[in-house]
Amino acid sequence: MTKKSQFEKLSSGDVTGPVLFRPILMHFAARFHGNTYGEFASDHKVLVQSNIRCMDYFETDMVGLISDPYRETSAFGAKVSFPAEQVPRCEQLLIQNIDDVKNLKRPDVYKCDRTLDRILGAELFQKELKGEVPVIGWIEGPLAEACDLTGISNMLMQLMLDPDFSNFLLDKCVQTAKDFAKAQIEAGCDIVGMGDAICSQIDRMTYDLFIKERHREIISFIHGLGAKVKLHICGDITHLLPSLKDLNLDILDIDYMVSMEDAFRIVGPDVIRCGNLNPVVIQNSTTFEVEQLCRKLLEAEKGRKFILSAGCEITVSTPHENLKAMRIASK
Repeated sequence: MTKKSQFEKLSSGDVTGPVLFRPILMHFAARFHGNTYGEFASDHKVLVQSNIRCMDYFETDMVGLISDPYRETSAFGAKVSFPAEQVPRCEQLLIQNIDDVKNLKRPDVYKCDRTLDRILGAELFQKELKGEVPVIGWIEGPLAEACDLTGISNMLMQLMLDPDFSNFLLDKCVQTAKDFAKAQIEAGCDIVGMGDAICSQIDRMTYDLFIKERHREIISFIHGLGAKVKLHICGDITHLLPSLKDLNLDILDIDYMVSMEDAFRIVGPDVIRCGNLNPVVIQNSTTFEVEQLCRKLLEAEKGRKFILSAGCEITVSTPHENLKAMRIASK
């Protein structure tokens, strides 16, 4: 059975067999393959080969195109730089006022180097893996992208003070998210990850007012193209779980601050929950301790739709043996 068949089996509700293993690997994958983070984020060939090498060595069950938050931001016109061993940096905020929002043009994701690079990555994954491994594309969620364009503090302030500014900018972010998702699906992605980490920092009322229906719109659009959706919100989203349960998500990433039991009880058995060990604990524990933590989590998740992962990205300094221990535990 191929890895893609195993994922389709889990998606359909069949939870028999080994648990799927899919940690988020970015800086770790780059270093493991002998590249810098800057090379990983700026060259789809490095990203793809790094993922495939990690898949082969650590026996992961999916590959992904996640790298950094600034693909769409670059398409909108922002300058992005690539420090060798740090997350890429956005060198400017494009949005200062409502006039900037009005003048923000819808980018062509095939003509911007950074969005095209991810699209080419999806094509290369399909060429190398022959359609046998689930490929996870990636888009920024609307609030995350709005923050990238105008700054976190300003965007959170605008949500409270200027709904016209907020709605206008968020709508433009939704359109580009859909464009970028469509391009990646057409290039071969089976799943589209949507990262909207800043949502953990707003209250449920604000989420429901500004973000929930936009998330629903993007999710429905992706489903209409035949792909599945994975929502990633870093941090404590316990307060948002009641709002997320009816979005028709396929996969929900759960960070270590959130109770997996609460997440299962609230979002229900149909959503695949992915998580949720603390990445720092994975990094700093012994191999035996990591394996025992995984086995405890797997016992609690037995009979449920679940993918073993850390709560967020595996740190670059994580011992290789500890990631191996996670795989061993999940077999």
